[in-house]
Amino acid sequence: MTVFKPNLATMQDLAALQAFAIPGQLSFRSGPGGLIFADIDNSGGVASVCMQGAHCTTFRPKAQTAPVVWLSEAARFGTGRSIRGGVPVCWPWFGAHATEKTFPAHGFARTVSWDVVDSVGGQGETELCLRLPPCEATRTQWPHDTPVDLRIRVSHTLEIALTTRNAAAIPLSIGEALHAYFAVGDIAEVELEGLQGCIYLDKTESFARKRQDAPLRFDGEIDRVYVNALGDCALVDARLRRRIRIAKQGSASTVVWSPGHDKAAAMGDITPTGWRNMLCVESANAADDVLTLEPGQTHTLAVRYSAEAA
Repeated sequence: MTVFKPNLATMQDLAALQAFAIPGQLSFRSGPGGLIFADIDNSGGVASVCMQGAHCTTFRPKAQTAPVVWLSEAARFGTGRSIRGGVPVCWPWFGAHATEKTFPAHGFARTVSWDVVDSVGGQGETELCLRLPPCEATRTQWPHDTPVDLRIRVSHTLEIALTTRNAAAIPLSIGEALHAYFAVGDIAEVELEGLQGCIYLDKTESFARKRQDAPLRFDGEIDRVYVNALGDCALVDARLRRRIRIAKQGSASTVVWSPGHDKAAAMGDITPTGWRNMLCVESANAADDVLTLEPGQTHTLAVRYSAEAA
């Protein structure tokens, strides 16, 4: 395997990013909204990653004709704007900020530029490593020393690892999620396995606490935080005749979200029927499971997404 480690001083410049390119596997380009993207294409899979937010926007294994990671056809691209679809990085809080209602939902990590710090090419796999640089705009919202790295590995599977280190002198509470949007044939023909026996907070009913007793099926809006949900999930898609496996480590919550017709119609960045072709299954540490990192402690939230015939 070949490791590329050029000078890290000018990571936001497209010309400098070319030093991380891997011929035949990894390239960089200016995309919609003037945002910079990395495109990965190897014998295992194809993917794109937006440098704003370290946001993996697309992924498809070469063995699949349909994408595994969904991107809205009406997604909006622009500086400081979140992208509808892909795998947004929610950090350092999930949902609304606990005290400051003017702070962005799901934190700022998904709407600021990350630096590329490494790229690795191998037989049938490509790895891209990014780092969240501190800046004055984000220090007003998060005045703590917490280096954050994101590693994305693309092959016939997609692996993402979000690592936070508390370099501050005090304990810190952190909420986080890898907010994955999965492509499905039709939401009405999907079943989500792996959450049976878990307690969830139902956000559509004022966070009422309920228990999941069977595989989850979908006939309208769902917005749930499953707490103490340590296990993996499987998304069984009858229309596409496949099973997407969602394996995770370092995550105690699973968030499941489908907007349904009415909410999607009011959103503006989903096509009228687009909501039927996606389901969010997010590996998280949220609600009851927010992290407390002691000084010097490091935590990694990692996921692995794979697809197989069902």
